[in-house]
Amino acid sequence: MNFHDDLQKYGDAIAVVDQERGPVSYAHLAERADVLGAHAAPGGVKSLVFCLCDNNLESLAGYLGLLRARAVPLLLNAGIHPDLYEKLLAAYRPAFAWHPRGHAAGRGREVYADGDYVLTETGFGTSTELHADLALLLTTSGSTGSPRLVRLSCSNIASNAASIADYLGIDANERPITTLPMNYSYGLSIVNSHLLRGATLLLTKRTLMDKAFWEFLKTERATSMGGVPYVYEMLKRLRFGRMDLPSLRTMTQAGGRLSVDLTREFAALCAEKQIRFFVMYGQTEATARMSYLPPALALEKAGSIGIAIPGGSFALADDGELVYRGPNVSLGYADDASDLARGDDNGGVLHTGDVAQCDAAGLYTIVGRKKRMLKLFGNRINLEDVERMVAGLGYDCACAGEDDRLRIHTTDTDNHTAIRAFVAERTGINPSAFSVHHIAAIPRNEAGKILYSALPA
Repeated sequence: MNFHDDLQKYGDAIAVVDQERGPVSYAHLAERADVLGAHAAPGGVKSLVFCLCDNNLESLAGYLGLLRARAVPLLLNAGIHPDLYEKLLAAYRPAFAWHPRGHAAGRGREVYADGDYVLTETGFGTSTELHADLALLLTTSGSTGSPRLVRLSCSNIASNAASIADYLGIDANERPITTLPMNYSYGLSIVNSHLLRGATLLLTKRTLMDKAFWEFLKTERATSMGGVPYVYEMLKRLRFGRMDLPSLRTMTQAGGRLSVDLTREFAALCAEKQIRFFVMYGQTEATARMSYLPPALALEKAGSIGIAIPGGSFALADDGELVYRGPNVSLGYADDASDLARGDDNGGVLHTGDVAQCDAAGLYTIVGRKKRMLKLFGNRINLEDVERMVAGLGYDCACAGEDDRLRIHTTDTDNHTAIRAFVAERTGINPSAFSVHHIAAIPRNEAGKILYSALPA
């Protein structure tokens, strides 16, 4: 049974505490979801629905209602740039949009309303052909400038939720607080894995910088929180080590590589506070998670992604690329509406694009990205290594380029000569092979990941 089809079994147990709406039971959440689902799949016809998400009850009920009705939601951030929304609309031709009232997406006839959200027709109807196994669409982390999507099945979603709930030991007593958008695969995996086990989601649109976020966490006794590297950098600035958060017992990290130093710092802090600290690895193409590092090894093996999740396995290709196998591997990509009729292109196998090593204990460590490598005067350079070098000097930076030309973009305005000299010394590369450029801010998406495609050419 898919977890979204089985919500009502938890009855009057609290499924959600929305910071603005209050508590909602599993039974009421299922009822609310089904009303929306009935309008989005008229006559049982499978339809495509753009679901513009925020961390609130309406978004959650919409997502679940669409899954339960076997409509196919594409989860998008409610703050999506209008140009990208128009690209996606033209490329995929959804039948409906589920969006906040007053949003630019609401240009057609209103079909249904719930709270601050409305379901509107787009005018495309249900002409877009959808494969029987297609259940959900998510944008890739690089989809800020393109309409490429990841196609997921119910089996992908269910298997990944079960694996995550298994290794995290999730039960009905858990109360995770949202720190990531639900349209992002990591944020969504937290939602799915906890609803599977009858836990209570604490939904908030507040950020870590808001006093109201921490008040909500304490008042509602949040037991866990997750974050991408950027979140942990913010927690350090906020002096997390000095915070008194007695209900918090689990912290998770994924969505990019956390520096070894910061991993060790939080591993030590969490051990001191008796909080389990899980470093995890995943990709949207694998629904969410592929590996985790057991908390007992977080300090000793800082920098490792650990072992494959239950039901999954890793192998290294001849060129060192990490290859993952498991039931959570997506059906494949979609670049336009015609791809939504495709079946399973991956067959449970994902070539991650990451270069890795495996130690004698069977623990894996990512050492680079196949596409994040450059050859400078015949020497292979890992751009992530350069970023870590410059960050070690205390400067924010992001690296890009092509063979024989590396560009280091930094928010620093005064120390470009020192950065060039340091990188040249540490890499042994002639300084003529790279340049340092000032940039006002490192471009990031809503999950805090660096948008390399948005860096100046």
